[in-house]
Amino acid sequence: MREIKLEKLTLNIGGVGEKLDKGVILLQRISNRKPVKVKATKRIPTWQVRPGLEVGTKVTLRGEEALNLLKKLLPAIDNTLKERQIQNNFFSFGIAEYIEIPGIEYLREVGIMGLEVTVVFERAGKKIERKKIKRGKTRRLIVTRKEIEDYLENNFKTKIIRKQRRENDSE
Repeated sequence: MREIKLEKLTLNIGGVGEKLDKGVILLQRISNRKPVKVKATKRIPTWQVRPGLEVGTKVTLRGEEALNLLKKLLPAIDNTLKERQIQNNFFSFGIAEYIEIPGIEYLREVGIMGLEVTVVFERAGKKIERKKIKRGKTRRLIVTRKEIEDYLENNFKTKIIRKQRRENDSE
């Protein structure tokens, strides 16, 4: 019951207009799934964002597909993650240019574009937390940063870069 498993992997690209259309093409090519467009819910006048405006695109993968895609995406960042990219229950990283992903060629209709990747973990029994009736105590279901680091190091041979503290900072 303490074993952690990969719940889902989400790829997303932010943008409006032509960049959004290119993002949809790119996510479809990477994941072999149809991405959904994300609409804004709030008004942000300085960025000319209004409710209902399409501001991004995302695609979510689960199960074996998510695991296989993660194995392809981690080499794009040289299998290294910074300690601050890992939080309880998930980790995230960005890929500056999609052509860094092994097996993906340059797409003329897309150009050069980056994307963000978020991977969420769960334990057995997580469904109890989501139920409306008879919610259980879920403190024990949190997947800690340390467990995620161990999982990545053991299964994907990922290197975690830890922040070096200077001696002057402690004084």
